[in-house]
Amino acid sequence: MTKLSANQAVAKATQNEIVLLDVRDASEIAASGIALGALHIPLALVALHAQEQIASGKPVAVYCAVGGRAGLATQTLISLGYDAHNIGGFSDWVQAGGAVSQ
Repeated sequence: MTKLSANQAVAKATQNEIVLLDVRDASEIAASGIALGALHIPLALVALHAQEQIASGKPVAVYCAVGGRAGLATQTLISLGYDAHNIGGFSDWVQAGGAVSQ
């Protein structure tokens, strides 16, 4: 598995080369926004909903608040056959210049 940084994820998202996945709770998204174009599946539901909501074929860049839950979600996605990468927390996305939707 190759590592994907938040900076690389921003560049790839701009080119529509990855799927962005936010695994935070809805209250966290309401407070801070979500990466533009990201799917939202809370961590507890990733295994249950990934295959119906995430199209295969593109790498999946996963983030949460600081990176811990994203790591767990990444492992789950890898076990389901996805090319998944933990890019850290929402602040990493923002600091890398990623667009945000409210």
